[in-house]
Amino acid sequence: MTQPHEPRWLSAEQTAAWLPLIGVTTSLPAALDAQLRRDAGMTHVEYGVLAWLSMSRDRTARMSEIAARANVNLSHLSRIAARLEKRGWMRRTPDPQDGRATLAVLTEQGWDKVVATAPGHASEVQRLVFDHLSSADVRHLRRVTERILQAAKPDVCLSELPTAP
Repeated sequence: MTQPHEPRWLSAEQTAAWLPLIGVTTSLPAALDAQLRRDAGMTHVEYGVLAWLSMSRDRTARMSEIAARANVNLSHLSRIAARLEKRGWMRRTPDPQDGRATLAVLTEQGWDKVVATAPGHASEVQRLVFDHLSSADVRHLRRVTERILQAAKPDVCLSELPTAP
């Protein structure tokens, strides 16, 4: 029996699953970032912010909500937002319901950029991920990643995640 102060070592089977998972969590974002930089002149995180806004009600969301979804702190998001504003893709405005909060709003130019970028990004996601999986694999992947996400970020309500328009 393991004592409370002893490490909970991974089994051989867990290690065999863990190592590819770590590879995916580092390699996939880097590959998607490279595609987006090459084809759209933006980073994966910048595209993520624009995509979240495009799927949000009225193409508007609180900066704090976007920061949580993008897994960045507000300071980092503020720098990202400044770059996106400079390009005319989004704007920030005070929340009329709560003066302490700031809203991010996707501009028409930002919407056009998301619409122009989405096909290439979706093709890359298809190529890197889904072209290698069966329908059953995709269902299983969803169940597994939802469980991991729920453990890593218990405050995220999976049913409230935006879906593609």
